[in-house]
Amino acid sequence: MHKPVIITADSTCDLSPDLIERYRIRTIPLTILLGDDSYRDGLDFTPDDMYVRYHADGTLPKTAAPSVQDFLDFFGALTAEGYEVVHLDISAELSGTFNAASIAAQELEGVYTVDSRMLSTGVGLLCIEGAECAERGMAAAEIAEHLRSLTGKVDTSFVLDTLEFMWKGGRCSGVAALGANLLRLKPGLEMKDGKLGVYKKYRGGINAVYKQYITERLTGKSIRPGHVFITESGEVDESVVAELEALIRSLIEVKEIHHTRAGCTVSSHCGPKTLGVLFINE
Repeated sequence: MHKPVIITADSTCDLSPDLIERYRIRTIPLTILLGDDSYRDGLDFTPDDMYVRYHADGTLPKTAAPSVQDFLDFFGALTAEGYEVVHLDISAELSGTFNAASIAAQELEGVYTVDSRMLSTGVGLLCIEGAECAERGMAAAEIAEHLRSLTGKVDTSFVLDTLEFMWKGGRCSGVAALGANLLRLKPGLEMKDGKLGVYKKYRGGINAVYKQYITERLTGKSIRPGHVFITESGEVDESVVAELEALIRSLIEVKEIHHTRAGCTVSSHCGPKTLGVLFINE
């Protein structure tokens, strides 16, 4: 008889407190760096705090992965409770978090690390899948292997309202940002091969773009009906989200649609009114 399994993730999984409690997922925060100050992502620093600071002085945060010792302490506490651990991280192409977790896992028995190849609730979808596998009695090693095989089926994408934050963060030129704003272009980003890149540029007002984007992402695909996420970075009206939920249900069969806020990692790169529809393909 194998030990009970617990699913863990870093804070970039962007799961809501309700979902974390429901699926008994434990998270470890990344560190948010602002000048000489450091904060724990999602615990004592939120995207709304970040926007306030940005509008006050133009400062955007940087993020730092937990240390190997942080992971040893985190995993060690769980294995001491009698658990085996399946841990998921933001894509190793985007952060050193998975590398630090893997080094720590080698020092402990019963800890299995998975490179999600995703970010935000793309990681969260895999967390939920892992928790549901654990509920069905699967062993940790089996769950980890199953999740690794599933990473290529997770569909993670977002549409941006502005390139201002990418420009400020050094991820695009000022000319590109200005041109996109003047032409009312809304970049669509998707995760591919562990990296986030532009796949399309939409044109028009952001609320209309959301609908076009979601319709295109969901049409013609065979999508798992269990869980679909609408994940946004703030300043999106609840009435707009309700319309988008209705649109999703008109396009596909879905059991649960989860509306969540993106954390500091996505929000600092993409800015407010960024929105994504995330799901797993069959």
